[in-house]
Amino acid sequence: MKKMIITMVAMLASVSAFAQEAATAAAPAVAAAGSDKGLIAIAAALAIAISVFGGAMAQGKTAATALEGIARNPAASGKILIPMILGLALIESLVIYALIIALKLS
Repeated sequence: MKKMIITMVAMLASVSAFAQEAATAAAPAVAAAGSDKGLIAIAAALAIAISVFGGAMAQGKTAATALEGIARNPAASGKILIPMILGLALIESLVIYALIIALKLS
């Protein structure tokens, strides 16, 4: 119950941020262009955050699985190591693609 009350108070306190009026009433086109840039920046930040989180999870799972396979069968380490490194490079390239797209947006 206490968590719910704290959440409600936080939500009510943040509502005042949405009630602000536009700073420049004389130039609505300039205000609209500024708000679009803000939304694009938020979208770029979310794209990078989600791709980095997914890439880190995938790289962790790949390395853990490869090391577990090598621990179970040390003779297969040469057959496991090269595909693992290739997979890690491809996972990292997807994160870099998201970074490039986010930089192009902003």
